[in-house]
Amino acid sequence: MQQLKNFFVHILHLKYKKYFVVLVLGIIVVGFLNDNSIRAHLRHVRHIAELEEEKARYEEECARDQAQIHELQHNPKAVERIARERYFMKTDDEDVFILSDDEGVTNNNSNTHATVE
Repeated sequence: MQQLKNFFVHILHLKYKKYFVVLVLGIIVVGFLNDNSIRAHLRHVRHIAELEEEKARYEEECARDQAQIHELQHNPKAVERIARERYFMKTDDEDVFILSDDEGVTNNNSNTHATVE
């Protein structure tokens, strides 16, 4: 322990002070102020983790869409179901009732309870 203390006292002498200052400043610049600093590295790691989560979400969405495309290509009933659900299409002998539970949206030109005959 005494040797370590003597080493630091020896470093702080005038002869070695400039090297010590340059070393400390170099560590500060490279470790904290540089574009490749520890702080920037941690920020990049966090950003990569967010992008990987987004990638996984998009891959899941793509797989779901691919399954739906496959179903639409091979099942005519699926095409009819999608047309009814999304585009409110109907056959000649049925009525379509569109009900909305949006309370905040009020438009005088459109009716929230529409009937198609």
